[in-house]
Amino acid sequence: MSRELILSPSMLSADFPCLGQELTQIVKGGAKYIHIDVMDGAFVPNISFGMPVMKSLKKWKEANQADLIFDVHLMIEEPARFIDDFKEAGADIITVHVESTKHLNRTIAAIKEAGMKAGVALNPATPLSVLDYVLDDIDMILIMSVNPGFGGQSFIPQTMQKLKDTKTMIGGRDIDIQVDGGVNLNNAKEIILAGANVLVAGSAVFGKNTLEQCKAFQDLFKDIKQSV
Repeated sequence: MSRELILSPSMLSADFPCLGQELTQIVKGGAKYIHIDVMDGAFVPNISFGMPVMKSLKKWKEANQADLIFDVHLMIEEPARFIDDFKEAGADIITVHVESTKHLNRTIAAIKEAGMKAGVALNPATPLSVLDYVLDDIDMILIMSVNPGFGGQSFIPQTMQKLKDTKTMIGGRDIDIQVDGGVNLNNAKEIILAGANVLVAGSAVFGKNTLEQCKAFQDLFKDIKQSV
């Protein structure tokens, strides 16, 4: 297994009155990414947060000199409208849904031109074939293992085969495979062996002992690396 295994805790499940404390815990726990779910109430049936919250996270990052990647998942209609705004708010990676934009190539190009990495997300029922003509332009593929819009959902079992097919499709390309939805310590190993290397976890990290949960994921990653 050559690619780095990365935990990306989903801030959607964090304790919002204590965001600074939550960030401190995940950094101490070894997390290198934070996953920021942006929902508009149109593409998905929920509204989360946007640039103002991200800017507050950015201030914390700068004040604490934290080495955190802002992994921004845009679940919004026509995301190209806001690329520069999310860049200013601190985004390092922007992932857009193939289902949300009429001009995927143009949106990917705009993200890259703004100096960020570009990811493309696929809903559970969306086939991988929609990526055939953008594979050489993207840095990450996000496989949704739940229908987007709400945290705390159960992992859709068919995702395992989709992850395997994604790994085969990528071949030797330098592309991360991220999975989002229902990820926990019980299924993380199977998910990784199926092909994912970036795991988004929300309720499996936050709401318990955040520090210890992050460390448990890191220990699991080490065990997997040593065993394959």
